[in-house]
Amino acid sequence: MQNNDLLKYAGMATQFLVTLAVTIFIGYKADHLLKLSFPIFTITLPILILFVTFWKIYKDTSK
Repeated sequence: MQNNDLLKYAGMATQFLVTLAVTIFIGYKADHLLKLSFPIFTITLPILILFVTFWKIYKDTSK
């Protein structure tokens, strides 16, 4: 594996983890702002972002 490939995949992994963390935080804040008893945004937003991110990673690596 070349150094460029390693940096490319490390960047994708970092982007994935940061996006997931930010989405969980936004969902948590939205649930508290709306005073919901069930954390619907904390659960659904990360799942939606996971699908979108996996699709983007699939498209980037299939080239």
